[in-house]
Amino acid sequence: MWSQVVGKIRLALAPSLNHSWGSVLYVTTRGLTTSPIPYGSRSFAIDFDFVDHLLRITTSEGKAQILALGPMSVADFFAKTMNALHELNVEVHIFTRPVEVAEAIRFEKDHHHTSYDAESMQRFWRALLQAQRVFTEFRARFIGKVSPVHFFWGGFDLAVTRFSGRTAPKHPGGIPNCADWVMQEAYSHEVSSAGFWPGSGLGGREEAAFYSYAYPQPAGFSEHAVLPKAAFFHGSLGEFVLPYQAVRTAENPDQTLLAFLQSTYEAAAVLSAWDRASLERSAPRMGR
Repeated sequence: MWSQVVGKIRLALAPSLNHSWGSVLYVTTRGLTTSPIPYGSRSFAIDFDFVDHLLRITTSEGKAQILALGPMSVADFFAKTMNALHELNVEVHIFTRPVEVAEAIRFEKDHHHTSYDAESMQRFWRALLQAQRVFTEFRARFIGKVSPVHFFWGGFDLAVTRFSGRTAPKHPGGIPNCADWVMQEAYSHEVSSAGFWPGSGLGGREEAAFYSYAYPQPAGFSEHAVLPKAAFFHGSLGEFVLPYQAVRTAENPDQTLLAFLQSTYEAAAVLSAWDRASLERSAPRMGR
């Protein structure tokens, strides 16, 4: 919920980019950031620091407000964040109902959710750092339209998305507390998308996992052979899934994850007849 508060602030003020890219957060060496948000001729950024467990709001004028992250209600976090922005002469109004959750309590009224597990949050951020590193290597193999590696605060997942260049059928929507037009704009074009999220609820278990899906999903996608052996197609999710534990405990975690990303992308690209010759390149050399 805290990431939704911060994400909605960026959404309200930053230019609208295709597929909601203008509202996302990015992984940093200490946590997550909005990156600079324009505010008139000034800019400001909001950063979650999961090393020292702080929320830092900094401006291009050299001013800052710092909030300690610890157990507190969503309502308290929302009030403190908005007050800190006011102290920095940043006035912003956001739609306070959270998105993509079944129980959508407005931020200012949410006194129910009050937990903050510092150790768990730091572990999650460290997992995001590793996932971002491998996702970025995978992203570099594609020269067609491809998203940044970014964090969607609605689904609370890190994602990277490749595009074939062709338009897609209208998305049906139906995501809890998310306007259908948002999903329709997000999936306006054919994609192969992969990501990582901390709680997938697979088989009734709260298990962190990597995922990969195609929209629209081509015939035969769910039966296509993918790597590694631990990966499988989850019928109710409509996605290929690779449990985080299988990557974390692998002899070579990077190659295990890259094999999953590449093989599931190929399942989409081959079955949907993407123009792979013009969209892909061999793994680039690292700059020196």
